[in-house]
Amino acid sequence: MSSCHKAYITTPIYYVNDIAHIGHAYTTIIADTLARYSRMSGLDTFFLTGTDEHGQKIEESAKARGKSPQEYADEISATFKNLWDEFGISYDKFIRTTDKDHMKGVQKAFKVMYDNGDIYKDVYKGHYCISCETFFPEIQLVDGEFCPECGKPTTVVEEESYFFKLSKYQDKLLEWYDAHPECILPRSKRNEVIRFVEGGLEDLSITRTSFDWGVKLPEELNDPKHVMYVWLDALMNYVTALGYGTDEAKMDFWPARVHLIGKDILRFHAIYWPAFLMSLGLELPKHIAAHGWWTRDGEKMSKSKGNVINPKEVADAYGLDNFRYFMLREVPFGGDGDFSQKALIDRINSDLGNDLGNLLNRLIGMSGKYFEGRVDASNVTRYYQAELDEVEASLDKLEPLLFEMQIHRYLEELWRPLTVANRAIDKYQPWTLMKEGKEEEAMALNGLIATILAKVAVMLYPVMPQICPKIATALGFTIDNASWQKLIKEKELIKAFTIEKVPPLFPRIEEPLLEQEKPDDTKKEAPKAPVKKEEKKEEGVALIGIDQFFQTSLKVGTVVKAEEVPKSKKLLLLQVDLGEEKPRQIVAGIKEWYSAEDMLDTQVCVVANLKPAKLMGYTSEGMLLAAKDEDGLCMIRPEKPKKPGTPIG
Repeated sequence: MSSCHKAYITTPIYYVNDIAHIGHAYTTIIADTLARYSRMSGLDTFFLTGTDEHGQKIEESAKARGKSPQEYADEISATFKNLWDEFGISYDKFIRTTDKDHMKGVQKAFKVMYDNGDIYKDVYKGHYCISCETFFPEIQLVDGEFCPECGKPTTVVEEESYFFKLSKYQDKLLEWYDAHPECILPRSKRNEVIRFVEGGLEDLSITRTSFDWGVKLPEELNDPKHVMYVWLDALMNYVTALGYGTDEAKMDFWPARVHLIGKDILRFHAIYWPAFLMSLGLELPKHIAAHGWWTRDGEKMSKSKGNVINPKEVADAYGLDNFRYFMLREVPFGGDGDFSQKALIDRINSDLGNDLGNLLNRLIGMSGKYFEGRVDASNVTRYYQAELDEVEASLDKLEPLLFEMQIHRYLEELWRPLTVANRAIDKYQPWTLMKEGKEEEAMALNGLIATILAKVAVMLYPVMPQICPKIATALGFTIDNASWQKLIKEKELIKAFTIEKVPPLFPRIEEPLLEQEKPDDTKKEAPKAPVKKEEKKEEGVALIGIDQFFQTSLKVGTVVKAEEVPKSKKLLLLQVDLGEEKPRQIVAGIKEWYSAEDMLDTQVCVVANLKPAKLMGYTSEGMLLAAKDEDGLCMIRPEKPKKPGTPIG
């Protein structure tokens, strides 16, 4: 198994039902950043990505297009691989679940688990979502029919199936979560998984007979009508890529240092996958890191809305490294992020242009004006030790933040040395030092700025691998393990050099570079209600009269009962006393920020005259007031306790 000198980093393998979107790019860019840092810091690194190509959904999509499943999978898989190659993603292997070695490895795993007594044959009947490739108990369905994940209709399926004894591993999984607090990141996701497992695990159906496009069972079982469940097939890629079941020479990279995934597939990775590994007698991964989803201008992306973001178009328009920086800096890992051209432009102009690019321009200007381009840092500690100490204090925090998946904080902390550098120029004024004949002190200031830029370029390189080498070239060095060792680990100053002029790295952007989405004129808009005379528009918001405001009934309520909606990632089921004959039932999407225990016996503000709505089969008779920004969500509550039913207004 792997030593501490190896790093195995994976993305999920992407399902070939459609081309890559911004969510795929986000996961892959994070993984690429971790892999690049691991290599730079001297770790023997293996970075895996690829495509998931089996299952009923692929079979049906291929048929609808008049293609064989293999032809269709080949076509879509190529679009992912080509995009990652265009993006310079530094993967070591691109795996496909249609690879022969992968399928052999999956068959071996099935046989090992079968021989261990963890797989048995029975009959399964349940509601199956073809889109999610998942069975759901009836209690989880929306309105008794629709998938709780994607909202599409489910189909009642009854078929012979092999089952994996998932229930056998319930206690072992809970022990693993308890013994390894950082096995699932962020930690709030770990708590979510623990609650799910504590609710009880049922054995998992792991084969299908209703379609053919999948990995067949091992020949020894002599049961050719069965193909393996797509998730068993897919999850095994993490070890078959290292040769499990064929040539196991690379298995010393196992276990994975980080499995990077989207939060929608957390259950498969944090419950099914560790249980499979336990059955196989393999070590469990060090970290399973689940990120959030991306919206566009505050709206969920969908083809019907025409607002799906093509990552290549954005990267081509704004620059690949700028796009990478924005994605990793804009949103805390685990939270949902919103893409807008305005936010991207602000990051480029402010963080990259003003803070980083302008600092390099100032150094080039000062060096050329006062020292014919020469930079010497040998006297930095004599004059600027305090600034240097402040810089090193920030740099020391970086590596742990990266592998704790706090990448936005990594970048935030990395920007502090740039602030130190820009502040030092303004404070010590090299032009004044030169006038006063303090050339040595002015040169030392030059050396301080160059040293800070060099250290920042090294640590920023994994995020911005195209631009940082240009900064390094201007500063007379190359970014590699040797420079990381000297500048970061040994805290050395940059060697004397003659600066090389480079054109501005981050030209200012004044207007959006991509055409804004336009409404589809072929779709008729619903007729708009007539605007009353007293209604006006101010900054894009309709103003209303006081009479309209008072049509909304806002009341103070007390939460008298709170529980989780089973299997829901977001919903809590609350009983709220509004001073009426009986409490109101309210379904609130706040579980990411508040537990049922947090809400019990607290007061909330409720919109009390909404029409009842149904969410995951539960009637909701009101809505809680809350405020949400980039730091998360918080409830709006009365400053002092009030009687239930007290009106707000």
